[in-house]
Formats: sequence, C-alpha cells, structure tokens
Amino acid sequence: VQLQAFGGGLVQAGGSLRLSCAASGSIPSINYMGWYRQAPGKQREWVARAVSGGEPNYADSVKGRFTISRDNAKNTVSLEMNNLKPEDTGVYYCNANVQRSGSSMYLEHWGQGTLVTVSS
Repeated sequence: VQLQAFGGGLVQAGGSLRLSCAASGSIPSINYMGWYRQAPGKQREWVARAVSGGEPNYADSVKGRFTISRDNAKNTVSLEMNNLKPEDTGVYYCNANVQRSGSSMYLEHWGQGTLVTVSS
C-alpha cells in the first residue's frame, strides 16, 4: 500500500490550501484516513481523521478552520485548510489504517509528507 500526498506550498497567513492524499495498492478496506503534521523542531502531531461510518475528528488547534473529507470509492482523503496561521507551518503527513490482504489485521501506512509554509 502506498500513500501519495500533494498540495502543499507557501501561503500568507489567513490564506487557504488544500491537501490531498491517494492510497493505492492492495486495499480490501480502510478503517480511517487522516493527517498528521510536524513543525520544525517539534514532534509529529495529529491533525484530523475521517473514520469509516463516523464523524470526522479534529485537533483543537485546527477545529473550525480545517475540514477533512474522504472518498471511500477512490481511497482518497483531502484536507481543506482555511484561515491558515504561521503555527500551521510544517510537513503534513497522510495516514491510513488499511486492512491487510487475506487477513483481518489493519496496519498503519504513511505518505511521504508535503510541506506547508504559512508566512506572517
């Protein structure tokens, strides 16, 4: 299973960006897809998650500004980021919990990351 993320870039504070991520490979089922981010010099933190059959979840720091959406048929997840702040700067990683083929186990998969820079 491979996750390909894209859509990062440079934006001024108050601006918007949309990140997208596509999962490919042998994918019987996906439990959830989401996003994490890592700011320079900090640990990776969870941002948002779209769970199958459930409501999306958001970190408090992005609630009301970010919207996650998922296309189950295409195995894609997007993150619409509005009213961006300099503290949103970081590398954003796509994450998916994917069923292993021929098994009932679900494994975590990560994309390569895409850089978001918000200037003040």
